[in-house]
Amino acid sequence: IVKGWMTTIHSYTNDQQLLDLPHKDLRRARAAALSMIPTTTGAAKAVGEVLPELKGRLDGFAMRVPTPNVSVVDLAVIVGKKTTADEVNAAFRTAASGPLKGILAVEDAPLVSVDFRKNSNSSIIDSAYTKVMDGDFVKVLSWYDNEWGYSSRCVDLLVYMASKGL
Repeated sequence: IVKGWMTTIHSYTNDQQLLDLPHKDLRRARAAALSMIPTTTGAAKAVGEVLPELKGRLDGFAMRVPTPNVSVVDLAVIVGKKTTADEVNAAFRTAASGPLKGILAVEDAPLVSVDFRKNSNSSIIDSAYTKVMDGDFVKVLSWYDNEWGYSSRCVDLLVYMASKGL
């Protein structure tokens, strides 16, 4: 990845207002269940923390939307090597059946947000929406149930810690 932009289309969260109420961010002062609300995200920076080779290469923002659960990342990146959508999906499939099994999945069925509820994977690639333009501009959609996936990773961490006697 040379550089990229990510937009998290995120279900509203507990820290948002259910009614129009005072808030330092005037957009976030608006009723979460009634509006799509653009806001900041730490997701792009977090990717750079987890994958240091991507530090400073991604930026983005969030759109909070009036759904109670399940979110999606819209990732658009410029890559340094020519590729195709099939190659990108194949790489995701390889990772999902190997080192990232149970964390990453690839979905071929035409599903919508509610279909991903209680899915313990942290990222589910929507293969139909993997697109490549001119061989180096890649677009990927990745669904996730934020609470369920996060909780699953916490369980993974506890199991790991227990296995190490921590």
